[in-house]
Amino acid sequence: MYTQLKEINHKPKAFEFYTADSLWADPHTSKQMLSYHLNEDVDLASRNKVFIEKSIDWIVSHFSIGEKTKICDFGCGPGLYSSGLARTGAKVTGIDFSKNSIEYAKEYAKKENLDINYVLQNYLGYEAEEQYDIIIMIMCDFCALSPVQRKLMLEKFHRLLKDGGRILLDVYSLKGFEERTETSLYEHNQLYGFWSSNDYYGFLNTFKYEDEKVVLDKYTIVEEQGSKVVYNWLQYFSEDTLLHELKDAGFKIEAMYDDVAGSNYSKNNTEFAVIAEKQS
Repeated sequence: MYTQLKEINHKPKAFEFYTADSLWADPHTSKQMLSYHLNEDVDLASRNKVFIEKSIDWIVSHFSIGEKTKICDFGCGPGLYSSGLARTGAKVTGIDFSKNSIEYAKEYAKKENLDINYVLQNYLGYEAEEQYDIIIMIMCDFCALSPVQRKLMLEKFHRLLKDGGRILLDVYSLKGFEERTETSLYEHNQLYGFWSSNDYYGFLNTFKYEDEKVVLDKYTIVEEQGSKVVYNWLQYFSEDTLLHELKDAGFKIEAMYDDVAGSNYSKNNTEFAVIAEKQS
């Protein structure tokens, strides 16, 4: 028991493990995530309905999106943004590796007569000959990636964008990092059965990495037939660190905002959003 508890409370190196499939591709947890996506009143897997509608209106206006605009939505989930953007007549591609989310998105698009290309794939491996005018990555998905993965992702964005194409993404700020605290929690059927349909015990260890400005929520799920560990990494950014990563990948920051709905940049929010343009 002591050895097991020691392992549960062990702090790994920053981004040492990658277990995104345990959250997004597992049949049980992906259903739970879809239900959070579709809950219009909370900001969990997706932001609330009012914010999303405001955000889509701002994106359409700011980027002058119309029928000739080609957009790629990385981490599209059940298509909440993809659907709204496609209503303008834009040609939209959505990528996600949650089968439940993509199936829902396809059914919704069919019902609403929206022509959207949905791709069931981990976006880290996505490639296409087509080039886009705009790439979006929303809900701070960029922060869940390791430095190596972010570098590869930005290089991918650069390849997939037309000359002068732009990306819109949001990230967690250093203010958000300061507000996080290290904790150790234990709960029977943690998060109301989120992790399994079977009886289980859940441990949550939250670790902070001061030098890297990274937070890890480490979930250890113990069932009668075995256990699993899910590592949820979150990178927090200063303006300079994000600027450096974008510049190295061939992008120039066009504008910064408090969020992806175009709120004025206050430097006092737990998140911030950037628009960056591809440089030749």
